[in-house]
Formats: sequence, structure tokens, C-alpha cells
Amino acid sequence: MFVSRVIAVLLLAFTVSGCASIANGARHAPDLPSGALAHIESLEVATRPVSGLEPPADIWERMRRGFAMPDFDSALVLERQDWCAQRPTALLRMTEQARKYLFYIVEELELRGMPTELALLPFVESAYNPAAVSSAKAAGMWQFMPATGTYFDLTQNAFRDDRRDVLASTRAALDYLQRLHRMFGDWHLALAAYNWGEGNVGRARAFNQNQGRPTGYMDLVMPEETRWYVPKFQALKNIVRDPAAFGVQLAEIGNHPYFDVVPIARDIDVALAARLAGISEEDFRQLNPSHKGPVIFAAVTQGVLLPWDNARIFAQKLADQQDERLSSWTVWQVPRRMAVAEVARRVGAGERAVLTANAIPRGMLVDAGSTLLVPRSPQAQGNAPAHLVQRGHVRLVKASRER
Repeated sequence: MFVSRVIAVLLLAFTVSGCASIANGARHAPDLPSGALAHIESLEVATRPVSGLEPPADIWERMRRGFAMPDFDSALVLERQDWCAQRPTALLRMTEQARKYLFYIVEELELRGMPTELALLPFVESAYNPAAVSSAKAAGMWQFMPATGTYFDLTQNAFRDDRRDVLASTRAALDYLQRLHRMFGDWHLALAAYNWGEGNVGRARAFNQNQGRPTGYMDLVMPEETRWYVPKFQALKNIVRDPAAFGVQLAEIGNHPYFDVVPIARDIDVALAARLAGISEEDFRQLNPSHKGPVIFAAVTQGVLLPWDNARIFAQKLADQQDERLSSWTVWQVPRRMAVAEVARRVGAGERAVLTANAIPRGMLVDAGSTLLVPRSPQAQGNAPAHLVQRGHVRLVKASRER
């Protein structure tokens, strides 16, 4: 009986001292001689507020709950806020453009433990347009340059550009942002590096350090575009935090997925896929913008993105097409340098069709090894070969150079 009481007292002492450590941080149980019992002191246990169980009303509220970056204070932010507030129609239209993608990106940020306001970055980069291409050849809603896209495993070839792919480009952008934050230890410098390049930001910081100057965002000498980059981002964050204070309206976007991913096992024409899903080809390409031509190749595509309800319709109708040919296009590798007219004769197609499908200007020759999109013959039933689709490229030479 005595042993049981001793054990009970020890357990109680352990439990209370454990709670105290959690509540007071630096407080620890005292060191005791072997076998001695400590006097149990009365402690004031700290408590934390309990998070509400009510789910966010919409995706904007969900985003606000995850804001975690320090605010950026600058007169440039105030100027950009005024600029946006004076264009409420444009702002509403831009937030409406984000409807298809915003839930997915906020959820991906939450899964990685990243600040959810980073979901506003595509507004600054591309106005949430996955088909956007800049004058410097950056592409997609995250605006990846070709070399950076390649570094982050975004395929860019004759048939697809994953810098525009909703899932792949978001994965790459978040990977990149996490890397930049680890590199600089500051989200504002990470954003500057995303816009200007990590090497440029690193050199600008090193210069300031050598001069004994501060190395914060506003302390660095940088291009005008980068100087405005974080202020634009912060202005949008402030507006999303309290749109009523700025007299603007955000698009009504529910806190639920917009799209689902449907696996495909066979090559399929974009037009047919859209028709089976019951949506327009334009809407289909808004969710699947990485596919350049009229066909989706199963060898390099795990699935297609479709509005949630349409995804179920598409899956059922696709299952009903087992005996039907789904694609009227395939790929063909040019064995030697050839004129487009000769290519057309070899594959049994019209010259105009070959020119249009591969965006080949007239008067050009197709170099050996190029992979062209060509009409599929009635006898061809299988998918386009994976090795040709994955490495697909078209190299053109002016006809005058042919000897």
C-alpha cells in the first residue's frame, strides 16, 4: 500500500513539473537526492486560446488566417494601394481570373507550412494567367524563365511547356521560394531574388556588407522593377486583408477545390477531351495550358485537370470510348533534312496541316532528327512513342542554305 502511494505521488509530481515546463519554458524540476520526494508547489499554468472550429467562409478568409510574413512598410506600398483602389473593376477581374487555381495553391502552401500570402505572387507576376509570356520569354502564371524552368524539371519541348502547367509550375515555384528563403533568411529578400535572381541579390548584399551598410530589401541597389516588386505584393496583401477599407470587391471564391485530376492512358485530341467533359476548348486549355498543339500525349501526361463536376462526366465518357480512336495526331521523326512538302508526302498529309500543326514558317526546311506532329493514319492505333514525345524538338533551317 505504501509503495502504491509513493508511486502515485511520483507520477503526480512528474505530471505537474511537465506542465510547468511547457507553461514556463525555463522552469525545470529540481535535482533531488536519490529516493527523496519534493514538495509539490502550486503553479499557475498558462493557457493558449483554442482555435475556432468554424471553417473559413471562403478562400480569402482561409488565406488571411495563414498570413505569416512580416508586413513591408514603405511609401511605395501606399502608392500602389491607391493605384489598385482606383481600378476596382480591373482588380475584380483579376481576382476572378484566379478562381480556377487559388484553392489549390493555398492548400499547397499550407501543406508545406509556408505563408499563405505567397498565393498572391501570381497576381504580381502574371495576373494569374497561366498562358502569359513576357518579353523576356518568362512563361506561365509563376513566370519561369527557360533556364530556371529547366533547373526545376519543367519540361519545355515542341509539344508541351510545363512552365505553364498548373501543378508542375506551382510545385517548382514553391520549391524555388523555399530555397530562396533558406538562402537569405528573409521573405522580402527571397521575393527580390525570385524577381531579380539570387545571384544579383547575393552580390548586392555582399557589396553593402563590404561598405558597412545595412542589407535589407530597401537598402540594396536594385532595378526599378525589383524595387517595386515587394511593394506591389504588400499592397495586394493589405487589400486582401481588408478589401472594404479600400472600397474594392474581390471575386467570390469558395473554400473548396475548383478542379480534379482525371488520369488518361491514351493519346487524346484536345477538342475531343473538352467535348467529353462538356466544356469549351478555351476553358479546357485554361486548366491544361502546357499542351501546345491539338493533342495530349499520354506518355508525358499523368492526367488532365477539369472542373470538379465535369471531371466525373469526363471519366465516365472516356471509359465508354474503349473501342474508339481518341487522337487524330501522332509524332514522326524526320530521317534527314527535308522540305515540308516532302514531309507531307511521306506521312500522307497536306502541307498546310503540317505547317500549321508545327508552327513552321513557309520557306523553311526541317532538319534531321526533328520530331513533328503529323496526322495519324487510320492504321495507327497505339500511343505516340514516349522517347519521341519526351525529347520532341523541331529544328528549322532556311531553304536557301540547302545545297
